[in-house]
Amino acid sequence: MPEPLDDVVRLRMKRQARRDTSVELEIRRRLHALGYRYRVDHRLEPSLRCRGDIVFTRRRVVVFVDGCFWHGCPDHATAPKNNAEWWRQKLAANFKRDERNRQALEGLGWTVIGVWEHEDPGSVTARIVDVLGVARTGG
Repeated sequence: MPEPLDDVVRLRMKRQARRDTSVELEIRRRLHALGYRYRVDHRLEPSLRCRGDIVFTRRRVVVFVDGCFWHGCPDHATAPKNNAEWWRQKLAANFKRDERNRQALEGLGWTVIGVWEHEDPGSVTARIVDVLGVARTGG
């Protein structure tokens, strides 16, 4: 990993949350208020090195709340200028890993819901509830 540009950048990267972001918490609060129970930051399959942000194990539905920077949001992703080539490779590898995990999970019978951090929590919650309704009926 290359050295950060300065101490401000180093501190910002160190503080970056891996879980329990404000968006995740809001979506989880809304789901819980609707009576849904789920696992948080849960490892889905022993054969995969990925963890779901919100996981409904019985229904085999997983929600990934992706950060715009780290996962390459088409609307908000930015390209760092410092260590640009290293970051380009790192972010491209993240994208490939996400796609590989999504395909593997779907192949194992999971329904994968991808959510961007900038999406409205109310809309996201409604989308999850819709998918859970289909998962419950087996449709």
